[in-house]
Amino acid sequence: QVQLVESGGGLVQSGGSLRLSCAASESTLGFVDMGWYRQGPGNQRELVATITRDGDTSYADFVKGRFTISGDNTKKTLYLQMNSLRPDDTAVYYCNGHRPSGYAYWGQGTQVTVSS
Repeated sequence: QVQLVESGGGLVQSGGSLRLSCAASESTLGFVDMGWYRQGPGNQRELVATITRDGDTSYADFVKGRFTISGDNTKKTLYLQMNSLRPDDTAVYYCNGHRPSGYAYWGQGTQVTVSS
């Protein structure tokens, strides 16, 4: 059973930065793609950014130019660099990985709180 463990969340002031990490228990090359999702208070879970095994990235419009997704296969870790954070970025951030079969693995989430 693959495990994904997020870390790096916390409390930051508006305009600040955080870097989230997602450590996988197995090689990240086993995933067709990996991504970050978030769920804010009273909201549905939404896609933030994805990266394919080939390194292609995509972003939700609300984070373009502010967030950067990356991965280090040697460390089996996925990252999300978040800059220019805003209060509406407050959410639990989840790491996700898809197998070729389509099966998705999820982490337990890490809380990000941005104060105004």
